[in-house]
Amino acid sequence: MVSSLRLPDCEVPVRLRCELAAALYQQEILGFGKAAELAGLTRENFAVELARRNIPRHYSQEDASVDETYVGR
Repeated sequence: MVSSLRLPDCEVPVRLRCELAAALYQQEILGFGKAAELAGLTRENFAVELARRNIPRHYSQEDASVDETYVGR
């Protein structure tokens, strides 16, 4: 099945991880930070990817705490 994808071989794992991460985040199976990690993206780049896909952020108290940590730096 993977051979059916119209992607260069080197791009397949990266794209599949990003697709999976976005889908699991959208279904609220993974939190934002873990989904970004699975996708192999920074939190900022994962937020951009979600916006590109029109997937709304599920902003939890944990996300707010992490954001406060970044602001305090």
